[in-house]
Amino acid sequence: MRKPLAAALLALVIAGAGAAPAIAAPPQAEKTASAKETTQPENTAAPAVRAVTFAGTVSLSNCSGSVIRFPGSEDDDPAMVMSNGHCLETGFPAAGEVVVDQPSTRTFGLLNSAGSRLGTLRASKIAYATMTDTDVSLYQLTTTYAQIKSSYGITALTLNNTHPTAGTAITVVSGYWKRTYACNVDGFAYRLKEGEWTWKDSVRYTSACQTIGGTSGSPVIDNATGKVVAVNNTGNEDGGRCTDNNPCEVAADGTVTVRKGINYAQETYQIPACFGLDNKLDLSRSGCTLPKP
Repeated sequence: MRKPLAAALLALVIAGAGAAPAIAAPPQAEKTASAKETTQPENTAAPAVRAVTFAGTVSLSNCSGSVIRFPGSEDDDPAMVMSNGHCLETGFPAAGEVVVDQPSTRTFGLLNSAGSRLGTLRASKIAYATMTDTDVSLYQLTTTYAQIKSSYGITALTLNNTHPTAGTAITVVSGYWKRTYACNVDGFAYRLKEGEWTWKDSVRYTSACQTIGGTSGSPVIDNATGKVVAVNNTGNEDGGRCTDNNPCEVAADGTVTVRKGINYAQETYQIPACFGLDNKLDLSRSGCTLPKP
């Protein structure tokens, strides 16, 4: 998991970043904007890249998150907020623990495209959370997507329901810090082990995404589609081997690789299959592979 927020704050002060880091514009988006100024033959024009903003992201008391919807969600469905399992207000779930339909009144600060707070959203329950196989929490809100759109002009981010691809240009968007991190999907860890927890098929970033404490739970957005492909959750801080804050990669043959300074996210493409009509969780649905209680 990411380092404690106090440590992250100290690191920022030492680096001269101050209490509120400046918003980092995604390099890929800047490059695309420049490219559009150059006339190209119609048949060789590069595909458009969406500008990644803070719209739809949220700040938690200790982490980041986002208002998300599934491909089959409808406007009158109760909206959902996604973050990490280790960001739960009740503490870290133990290895093997799965939380389902637990009452919650947690609040979230909803952000606009510039990162300014628009208002407060409130949970009605923790629909699903775990740190087993993945590191995710999904809160059901007291408001619908349509109500959020009407009140704040914000549209939820959509979870992509296909496996991410190596080399994809991505942006990690932190609602806690109001800061973005742009890099690429470097590859995938067959198993990522950190302390007592093990995660499957994790996304490994290229070195440009130097996420810090407070970025846990940030949506990882595909720059080309604007859809969420993963949820940011950890990184190897000190070069330690498979310890807390120092995850290691474990290959199918058991080979262990430590990548100091490299950060990771958990894929989210498998989540939509576990939610049906009215955004109701159903872990028995066909195609649902999330761990069960």
